[in-house]
Amino acid sequence: MKKVSYFLAALLGLSIQFASAQVKKGSVLIKNATVLTITNGTLENSDVLVQDGIIKKIGEGLKAPNGVTTIDASGKYLMPGIIDAHSHLGLDVVNEASSPIVAEVHMKDVVNPYEVGIYRALAGGVTISHAMHGSANVIGGQNATLKHRYGSTDPADIIMQDAPRTIKFALGENPTRVHGRGRGIQPRTRMGVEAVIRNGFNEAIQYKKAWAEYKEASSKKGSTALPPEYNERLQTLADILDGKIIIHCHSYRADEIYMLINVARDFGITKLVFQHTNEGFKVAPEIAEYTMGASVFADWWAYKFEVYYSTAYNAAILTENGAITSINSDDAELIRHLYHEAAKTQRYGGMTDEQALAMITINPAKQLGINDKVGSIEEGKQGDLVIFEGHPLSSYTIPQMTFVDGVKYFDINEDADDQRLKVSPTQMVEEVTIYEGHNARCMQDTEHLFETTEALFHLNH
Repeated sequence: MKKVSYFLAALLGLSIQFASAQVKKGSVLIKNATVLTITNGTLENSDVLVQDGIIKKIGEGLKAPNGVTTIDASGKYLMPGIIDAHSHLGLDVVNEASSPIVAEVHMKDVVNPYEVGIYRALAGGVTISHAMHGSANVIGGQNATLKHRYGSTDPADIIMQDAPRTIKFALGENPTRVHGRGRGIQPRTRMGVEAVIRNGFNEAIQYKKAWAEYKEASSKKGSTALPPEYNERLQTLADILDGKIIIHCHSYRADEIYMLINVARDFGITKLVFQHTNEGFKVAPEIAEYTMGASVFADWWAYKFEVYYSTAYNAAILTENGAITSINSDDAELIRHLYHEAAKTQRYGGMTDEQALAMITINPAKQLGINDKVGSIEEGKQGDLVIFEGHPLSSYTIPQMTFVDGVKYFDINEDADDQRLKVSPTQMVEEVTIYEGHNARCMQDTEHLFETTEALFHLNH
């Protein structure tokens, strides 16, 4: 009994320790930089003071308080930390492919905070990424917004706790292959994808109604009303209907994009972001009017038939039509040079510096619901900053230092060789993919479904 008491006491002490632990916050004064604020223009030869993780002052001739490190950024550029609105960084398995709707699963429960790719993203100036469920399901799992606090003593620090909840939806070929072709259940067609979404939301409405009736009945004196059975899948769908969760939807074709816009309007849903959105330029006014915008590739398409038709002018057309547009990576390598991806919009579409940089800073912040905290250099926002040698949109630029909450997590002059060379233990030295193309990233853990189906087909025919 005494041993049990000691054990419980130890657990209690451990829980108190975790509960009281706080995210590491830093203080730094960066002087004499060309400051690209994103929202308030460019400030020449200016200083930015971060105290306890928050941008406290922006101006010229600032003095560092006692104990605060000063960095001379003369001749260099300072911009907000880059934000990637579509990533699978820190995740080994991204698809819970067992059902067309798996809204009850959470990516935050399976993030690896020690994945070296997070450090490499920091080396590319990326301070926040959106770790997403894969695209095997019509309604996938809930995503996780990550703050790249690499090497933190508390693994929970990697999760941006003050970010809104988001969830992954997927249209088109991926869910129809996995469930219709792979498992012989709905959806097998694009029509079936819409039906799954509508049926799911209608079931959630009935679930909400049952709970509302129970709460009303139980408030009456002498009530013996029993609550409905709790269902996290339906509760999550109900939360989407109530505006508590932002939908991020894998999409390619314009007809499907417009279909989901109509579904969202029918159910009163306004928190919707389209991902990939390769044919978004065809329905750009509708995306601008009814959604939170589109997160797109700079110049990826034609890696499979349903995404055969696109254009490198997609981001520019969406932007000129008033749609909030971001450039994403969806790739552990591409995430390191999103500033180059943003620069492509100047070659294809003539975007200004401000428009191009907004696509990797304030615009993805808006799509993740965190633009009041990050995405621009403003007093009161979190101290996520990157110092560049050369303008960030130059082909020759090199990130020098990256700060998260005022803490320096990357410095090119202190970059250890083992951090450059380390290989993830879950990754083959020479990567082998079952099939080529970008789609392998979102569908990496579903190929066994198609192999099994094809084997059975040949066996029976």
